[in-house]
Amino acid sequence: MPTITCIEDLKRLQRHRVPRMFYDYCESGSYTEQTFRENTSDFAQIRLRQKVAVDMSNRSLAGSMIGQAVTMPVALAPVGFTGMQSANGEIKAARAAEEFGVPFTLSTMSINSVEQVAAATKKPFWFQLYVMRDEDFVDGMIARAKKAGCSALVLTLDLQILGQRHKDLKNGLSAPPKLTLRTMLNLATKVRWGLGMLGAQSRTFGNIVGHAKGVENMSSLNAWTNEQFDPRLDWSKIARIRDQWGGKLILKGILDAEDARIAADFGADAIIVSNHGGRQLDGALSAIRKLPEIVAAVGDRIEVHMDSGIRSGQDVLKALALGAKGTFIGRAYIYGLGAMGQAGVTTALEVIRKELDISLALCGERDVTALRRENLLVPKGFFDAYE
Repeated sequence: MPTITCIEDLKRLQRHRVPRMFYDYCESGSYTEQTFRENTSDFAQIRLRQKVAVDMSNRSLAGSMIGQAVTMPVALAPVGFTGMQSANGEIKAARAAEEFGVPFTLSTMSINSVEQVAAATKKPFWFQLYVMRDEDFVDGMIARAKKAGCSALVLTLDLQILGQRHKDLKNGLSAPPKLTLRTMLNLATKVRWGLGMLGAQSRTFGNIVGHAKGVENMSSLNAWTNEQFDPRLDWSKIARIRDQWGGKLILKGILDAEDARIAADFGADAIIVSNHGGRQLDGALSAIRKLPEIVAAVGDRIEVHMDSGIRSGQDVLKALALGAKGTFIGRAYIYGLGAMGQAGVTTALEVIRKELDISLALCGERDVTALRRENLLVPKGFFDAYE
């Protein structure tokens, strides 16, 4: 077992152990990848304010997200193709999150279906929904998530049209992989991954195949997904889904203060400040730059969470200090999953928890819920550098 000290260690292992197309899917953005890069580099510009000679004992990282108690304010974000990073990947990640005491969010584009994950876990998890043109599929997916006992619906708003991701196009990304010569040569070097996949419960999109009208195989699946993301998604459609779901609702993909105010008026339980990990609108500002503006716009009317760019416990601390009530990690836990399966997801969470705990103490705080802007040193003009 290699010594893991940071998320970057898991990323290096994942790169060696996972097929190229699935590593690239995780480690890429759209177009020039400017927003993808700045999601992390902007975090690095924010520094921490060190405090000494304060009581650092009896620290607490516990909190809550939409009324659910969490051992730290970190949730596992919805990530497509998770079951291609490691066999039964969604099940492994959900179990790790459950044992750790943080929420797991299952993607519509998961490999393991919502039913498979529910059967393999003991506690409710969250479900992320993409709005498709096929309303029968959307209605059925909501009903299935309810039946599976999902405790919150995370509705993604920033993927009405798919951003162009050059690496995915060049790799011919699919689940399972298309067996081109290039792909077969790469797969031949990933023996451990391949052996694991032989025993996987599912090797394609479990929520879609056999559930969407006319989707029974890979060719029909590809045609369906290429046409299905609904560009007509608006607040009236969101209202229909809210009323149909009838439970806790989180709106993901908010990057504008006006949209945040509308979401608060709309009555959602939380919003996630996110640019889809830099995989949609390249050139958009990083989520951490936009976070304080959005927090200020909605006040206490709605819970604000933050996603995109978090790779460490210090990143979590910075987001919380800038007003987020919770954070989401995607790539950070996917690195762990691809590197070491369920144990790798747990390791990623442990790394973030340790970094958050030690940094909290050295900032002179004992309770993660007490973090505030004064704990940070922010470059002049960082949040208002653009008009």
